[in-house]
Amino acid sequence: MVKCLTIKAIARCAALFLFCLLPLKGICQTGENTVNTLVEMGFENVGWTEDGKERVYVLQNSAYRLNGVGIGKAVDVIQKMGLPDKKPCRVIVLDNNVPQISLYYKPIIGDSVPEASRADWNVSYDLGGAWKEARKIKRENSSLFKVDVVVYPELSLKNLVITQIYQVLFNLSPTIEVSLWKGMKLTAQMVIPIYNDGFEMMSEAVYNIYDRVHPGCVSLSQTVRLPYNTWATFSIGHFMANRYGVDLRMQHVLKADERFSFDGGVGYTGACYWDAFTCHFDTKKVWTWNLGANFYWSYYNLQTSVKVSQHIQGEKSIRCDVIRHFRYCSIGFYAEKGNRGIRSNGGFRFQIALPPYKYKRKGYMPRVTPSKNFGMAYNAGNERNYYKTYRVMPSDNIMQNNSFNPYFIKSELLNY
Repeated sequence: MVKCLTIKAIARCAALFLFCLLPLKGICQTGENTVNTLVEMGFENVGWTEDGKERVYVLQNSAYRLNGVGIGKAVDVIQKMGLPDKKPCRVIVLDNNVPQISLYYKPIIGDSVPEASRADWNVSYDLGGAWKEARKIKRENSSLFKVDVVVYPELSLKNLVITQIYQVLFNLSPTIEVSLWKGMKLTAQMVIPIYNDGFEMMSEAVYNIYDRVHPGCVSLSQTVRLPYNTWATFSIGHFMANRYGVDLRMQHVLKADERFSFDGGVGYTGACYWDAFTCHFDTKKVWTWNLGANFYWSYYNLQTSVKVSQHIQGEKSIRCDVIRHFRYCSIGFYAEKGNRGIRSNGGFRFQIALPPYKYKRKGYMPRVTPSKNFGMAYNAGNERNYYKTYRVMPSDNIMQNNSFNPYFIKSELLNY
């Protein structure tokens, strides 16, 4: 009799244990199914984890040209597949495996609304305490060692000849971009001249180098996220604007008010140019630096920046930029004033997103796409000798630099 009771008690305990495991199985299936769906859509570095406090998803948008659109699509999938019951959910968005922003949803106990919407997600640079554990989880569809061949259109115009409206230079510059480890980016560019009507470069080269196929930017960059909303990027190589050397750039966003941010950079570079596949460089190098402060007016997606810089010629200047960001373009004005009696200058600049706006990668096959956007800057003062700067990679522009701004992402979630 005692033996029979013991067997029955053991069976009941086992049944109760298995019954308690059923919710855990459902939670695992929800998280794994969500990850699989995001991977099928083309997102990379996708993973998830959950503890007693919150559920966390990690992902990188590689399927949609516009980050606001891609993040919105990911949020829709996460909501559709099922949010955790009576527990917050966080989505951490990566760029080249480096965390940028997070979206946080906290359910309201007793809320009469049965389903969450995009408006319920708070977007910020704060990753919460979950990133320490989320960084260790296994991620599906890794972006490492995957090659992108990005074709950058380059259009330059000059209005210096009275008998000619514009002198025109148009190039197509296919660029290999690949990441071999977290935060690293290798850029190797080839410039293919398409049309040249008046652009010449004075050099020792026998031919006009603007008319010959030649390499462009060849650089190696490493980006890390530091504590207190700070990012640092170190680059070395042959940069844009015919400069070579090393460059360090940093950005800090105030935790108290994320509308305010500060950035700075220092570079040690020299002049160089490509004559076909022969690189000529000057052994003389110069220091350049800049310090800036930024304010983002979220209601209008309007960014105001003030920056103090030392340029390539050694002159110092103060510059103000006002840029309005839209979904498919960014446009703004700038004004700058230098020392040494250098005349003031100004103008406008714009970036436009290029189609296609959705694409997908097939395994490790190289993916060929046009650049994410195309832009130009108009030099109203026709200043050609001073205020010279450089970019460390062709993808560096005003639209791309704003693509992870949490206020801009939030407006994209609400408006589209």
